[in-house]
Amino acid sequence: MEADFVIVGAGSAGCAMACRLSEAGASVLVIEHGGSDAGPFIRMPGALSYPMNMKIYDWGYRSEPEPHLGGRRLATPRGKVIGGSSSINGMVYVRGHACDYDTWADMGADGWSYADVLPYFKRMENWHDSGHGGDPAWRGTDGPLHVSRGKRDNPLTRAFVEAGQQAGYPVTDDYNGERQEGFGPMEATIWQGRRWSAAEAYLKPALRRPNCDLIRAFAQRVVISAGRATGVEVLRGGRTEVIRARREVILAASSINSPKLLMLSGIGPAAHLAQHGIPVIADRPGVGQNLQDHMELYIQMAATQPVSLFKYWNLFGKARVGAQWLLTKTGPGASNQFESAAFIRSSAGIRYPDIQYHFLPIAVRYDGKAAAEGHGFQAHVGPMRSKSRGAVTLASADPKAPPRIVFNYMSHEDDWRDFRACIRLTREIFAQDAFKPFAGHEIQPGAAVQSDDALNQFIREHAESAYHPCGTARMGRADDPMAVVDPEARVIGVEGLRLADSSVFPQITNGNLNGPSIMVGEKAADHILGRAPLAPANDRPWIHPNWETVQR
Repeated sequence: MEADFVIVGAGSAGCAMACRLSEAGASVLVIEHGGSDAGPFIRMPGALSYPMNMKIYDWGYRSEPEPHLGGRRLATPRGKVIGGSSSINGMVYVRGHACDYDTWADMGADGWSYADVLPYFKRMENWHDSGHGGDPAWRGTDGPLHVSRGKRDNPLTRAFVEAGQQAGYPVTDDYNGERQEGFGPMEATIWQGRRWSAAEAYLKPALRRPNCDLIRAFAQRVVISAGRATGVEVLRGGRTEVIRARREVILAASSINSPKLLMLSGIGPAAHLAQHGIPVIADRPGVGQNLQDHMELYIQMAATQPVSLFKYWNLFGKARVGAQWLLTKTGPGASNQFESAAFIRSSAGIRYPDIQYHFLPIAVRYDGKAAAEGHGFQAHVGPMRSKSRGAVTLASADPKAPPRIVFNYMSHEDDWRDFRACIRLTREIFAQDAFKPFAGHEIQPGAAVQSDDALNQFIREHAESAYHPCGTARMGRADDPMAVVDPEARVIGVEGLRLADSSVFPQITNGNLNGPSIMVGEKAADHILGRAPLAPANDRPWIHPNWETVQR
């Protein structure tokens, strides 16, 4: 059991690296604890609320009681399946804003500015404009990752963009192109009516090569001898084995499991490791720190016409949708139903968007519980750059014990101000003429919830994770004491060990994190192979010319 490269985790970044490394002729073994992604709940985009609530596909992590959210423990789903979280996510595809990556570079991730990463986004994409406009020059069309747009044939989906325009916001044809700011169509990793996960895009083609294999096992720690990573200790079929790496071990096990594995291997904050009786190999105080996430609220409205997806929300309707999808890969089941989106700025003086909208033509929760009132619609809205920071730490030195996760959500005063702004701006959008034919009363928060105190109470009770954890092994310069990996994804202080997944993000990016995580895997593969990175791009993204003085 040995290969040139041993990758821990068949998720978004791990699949991309397995493909690129094996394509270059290296032998690759991918270790994944989860099982097959073959079920209809994963393949069918419309069934997205199921897999993330199924123990078979999810690690089942929860946060510790969150001190600023009344002690609530929040679900923290991470994919335990081939394809990782790209097999259980909402399939929304967002690159992030150009300024996000320029901020990374400013924070010490040299060579990861927007000009540096844009060529990798183009390399990975197979973008289908489907006649809805967009910025073809900014997009890739021959990569492995299919990116498409929904039909947008629901009148509510179109009304959302129209309402944004009526409220004075710009419209953007392509938030992944030159201009993120504005209202427009949402993009998804869906192709021919099926979820197009990192496993479909990268891992399955790689596994068809003789030099790439998948091993079903539970990784317990990295084996390090004389300061060099030489393999991974795994539990397989009840036995402990070591899978050896001739060249390098690469961790891509998620922003929750990657720092946990580092700490179990003796890489992390020395005092914390000592508490658990783990010998310290590299004292890296940043391991597990800098945990960030996006939170969101659902602003829900009742609909006065039967135009929402609620008509399918019964046994017969679900059976019909399921049957149509199984037979033809068409119909409501072929879409994640997030077909309109927006990125806006919460106030003047903010240079680029700090609020994201997912619009959904039904009033429903992530756990699949529909609003009792019937027809409705909702906007998922939340701030993009919370100043709150949490941590992933070990609960025990036993690899089987889940880690301790504290997001410390809403611990910064600005987060409350930003969330209140999200609610008030959303109400204004829903009050526009475009929604007049459809909008009934406000289901949630409810018209009576107006004062800052009342809104704060609603946020405390209802804010949820958007499931975008990142930042727990952040990238930076080798002399930065809080950095965990250098700009070539090498774990600082250990030879032959890399880490490439959303853990390395110095700061969270705008929007959903699957796209940026795959990009990290793509770019890290070039560093691992010792190749010169792709030539930087010169495209200049659009920034609102009057951002200093106007909000829209």
